[in-house]
Amino acid sequence: MSPATMGFIGIGIMLLLFLTRMPVAFAMGVVGFVGFSLLTSVQGGLSMLSRSMYEVFVSYDLTTIPLFVLMGQLAFNAGISKRLFSTAYHFFGHIRGGMAMATVSACTAFGAVCGSSPATAATMATVAIPEMKRFGYKDRLAAGAVAAGGGLGMVMPPSVVLIIYGVLTGESIGKLFISGILPAILITILFLLAITITCRRHPEYGPPAEHFSWGARLRSLTGLVDTLIIFGVVLVGLFRGWFTPTEAASVGAVSVLALGIVRRQLSIKLIMKSLEETLRTSCMILFLVAGAVVFGKFLAVTRIPFTTATFIGALDVPPLVIMALIVLIYFVAGCFMDSLAMVMLTVPVFFPVVMSLGFDPIWFGVIIVLVTEMGVITPPVGINVYVVYGVTTGMKQNISLESIFRGIYPFLIATFMGILLLFLFPQIVTFLPSVM
Repeated sequence: MSPATMGFIGIGIMLLLFLTRMPVAFAMGVVGFVGFSLLTSVQGGLSMLSRSMYEVFVSYDLTTIPLFVLMGQLAFNAGISKRLFSTAYHFFGHIRGGMAMATVSACTAFGAVCGSSPATAATMATVAIPEMKRFGYKDRLAAGAVAAGGGLGMVMPPSVVLIIYGVLTGESIGKLFISGILPAILITILFLLAITITCRRHPEYGPPAEHFSWGARLRSLTGLVDTLIIFGVVLVGLFRGWFTPTEAASVGAVSVLALGIVRRQLSIKLIMKSLEETLRTSCMILFLVAGAVVFGKFLAVTRIPFTTATFIGALDVPPLVIMALIVLIYFVAGCFMDSLAMVMLTVPVFFPVVMSLGFDPIWFGVIIVLVTEMGVITPPVGINVYVVYGVTTGMKQNISLESIFRGIYPFLIATFMGILLLFLFPQIVTFLPSVM
């Protein structure tokens, strides 16, 4: 049996293990270890497994992940998400669909101190959905806005997906962070337009809520202070070269901790809760990275990545067509795979192709994040949808999975339009990194 054939069999077995709900990290690790051992030797497989696990858990670059996760957990427990929603609600709540717009805007802002899509979705679900339900919002708009808005946490820096992409490709994580700002704002605007169009066609989906005076609106802006301080410290420090991404993550976490203590919003109990959630989330991500590395070593032995890259690169079509094909593959794969697992499995395959076609690696990283964002709300996997469903079920809001999935389609179209705009105007991504 040829190595390539064994590789495809391994991929098939891994997908079957996914369907059994075996943890993604374990499925990739087991298939990678067994496949590598069959193609080389058991001793070689054990050596590769131990070396790969060790390299992941001692990686300096990957320490950025638990630090940014800690920053997001501290921000949530300090009540920053509630203040962000309150500010956005004061400005948007009085118009049709305004509370959904406030939710999307708050998701973008909270993404600046979180970096995780599911965490952003879960946080905003607890804050926004009860309020939207109280004012008579339809389930599909309320839950759809939260699930889709949570995806903005993947685009707005700091982004865990961009960190993984930077580690895999060797690109500057600082430049990747900076490059995500304008696309995140663009997608936010497109989401607001999607809500406006939806409520124009179906006014009953998002009835207007309270109307606030300009004095109340201006006073509500104090809810942005914490986020602006943290975001400014982290991004300005990266932009000016004062510290590395890992140092930026530690500075951000300490900043949130200090603000929470000074404002008396973080008790010892909440700090310990943040540390516990950070440990759980970080271990999940790092094991996922380790499993993907092991599986990637197996794929490298089968030469499937090299063969695939060579085949796609040799297609006699314009480079943009090849790129569109790659994006389509990402979108389809995102419907069935965890976003981080998909990025770690596919970037080593497609990155050399993209570079050979002359595309900017920073631009490609942002495109991947946007397509991955579509994956976290697309059935049947759609992790953000299940997160929102789980949170609303726990709060006894009685929102069905069908309603959430039906509610995300306007936002999927908006994200697709955003990707199309980045294809037409790549300067949206590359401008800020070019002046960094």
